[in-house]
Amino acid sequence: MQSKNAVLPDIGLAFCLTGRAEAVLLAKGAGFGFAVMDMEHGPIGLSELGQAAAVGKAAGFPVYARVTGPGSPDLARVLDCGAAGVIVPHVDSADQARAVVRACRFAPVGQRALPGPLPVADYVPLPADALVEAAGGGQVMAMIESAGALAAVEEIAAVPGLDALIVGTNDLADGMGLRGQVGHPELHAAFGRIAAAARACGLAFGAMGLPPALVGSHALALGARILVATNETNLIVEGGAALLADLRARAGS
Repeated sequence: MQSKNAVLPDIGLAFCLTGRAEAVLLAKGAGFGFAVMDMEHGPIGLSELGQAAAVGKAAGFPVYARVTGPGSPDLARVLDCGAAGVIVPHVDSADQARAVVRACRFAPVGQRALPGPLPVADYVPLPADALVEAAGGGQVMAMIESAGALAAVEEIAAVPGLDALIVGTNDLADGMGLRGQVGHPELHAAFGRIAAAARACGLAFGAMGLPPALVGSHALALGARILVATNETNLIVEGGAALLADLRARAGS
């Protein structure tokens, strides 16, 4: 049951196909708290991400990048291009989480290379120490999406340099042998375990891919602070279908 004192998480919209910078303002105008440029499951690349992140910075609206996984060559590069943070899917072990942190954090926490002038500092050339201070605050978020990741979630959460654990709902269900059964009690228990691991290590807990009916039990009641509500593809198709059904019903009445 959802607590009456549950705090509404920051709610964002993902973009899988619409990589234009104007899409960021659509999300902001609709009232979302952030946008995710999804580079894992569609054609959006670094060029689109960089433009979207620049618009987000100018509008005071965080734009995060979801890369292809812990082995992605773009882990630090999306931060260099202005993303407010990186969401890394399929982090299945503490070793993978440590590799992500090494790529995304400057020394002494990680080994991120010192870049040239960055959008986060309006491309002003800065001394190395000032550059690290300006650019080192990007969020690093690991996605828990498999049975192996669930088994190792306490170790993953304890890796210094992470900011959040985010559940990939459909992939985690699939990895647990529960394909399509997102309401299954075992999946709910898994959400609880992941949320507890995040909380114990001072990390934010979040979720992607939750149907609205499960947001209360699987996110709010567990203290989720990050919720990716949907992506623009689903929003258009499902919203369009609902609108058409309503118009056709009115026309037939």
